[in-house]
Amino acid sequence: MTPRKIASQQRSQATVEALLDATARILVRDGYDRASTNRIAAVAGVSVGSLYQYFPNKESIVAALIARHTRAMLDLLKDALAAVASLDLEPAMRELIAAMVDAHRVDPALHRIFDEQIPRMGQLDEIEAINREVFALVRAYLDARRDEIAVTDLDTATFICVTTVETLTHEAVLRHPDMIEPAGLVEEVTRLVVGYLRPVTGISRTVPAS
Repeated sequence: MTPRKIASQQRSQATVEALLDATARILVRDGYDRASTNRIAAVAGVSVGSLYQYFPNKESIVAALIARHTRAMLDLLKDALAAVASLDLEPAMRELIAAMVDAHRVDPALHRIFDEQIPRMGQLDEIEAINREVFALVRAYLDARRDEIAVTDLDTATFICVTTVETLTHEAVLRHPDMIEPAGLVEEVTRLVVGYLRPVTGISRTVPAS
């Protein structure tokens, strides 16, 4: 009986993923207002009755898609934080900022739709939960590198650094993608953040490879 149960779970997960993928395609192509459960089911290749076994309405599907998207971004940042845990402040910040840019480049067209719809849908709690997790991870890193940091209030420092990097990378990826390549944006934001955290020693200039 166990294999049959596992197969059933796998089929259910595959159906959910198909519905989420279909929703993403429709949102990017046609926008939120033109999406519907009937269209989502048709694009996913399932009956609308099957859709309703997993989601009660369009809003719940989009909410699940937002959750999947934000978790994918968080996973990228977690991997980056794990990779830089032993690095000094400057190279670590450079890698983390590059990871933040990469995270925002996970399907930017879809990210733009979410940027417009999340406040309207009341999905801010999901985003706030992700933000709290990112803050905690960055705060832990800064605490481990306290001897390299001139700022004494690490809670405030974490807020300033995360908010600054998030805002700059968000705006660059969604509205000014030409600023991202080559790595000039990452380098300049690194200078900004490390200059704030370590104003006495400053930061060396790294010329991006051509």
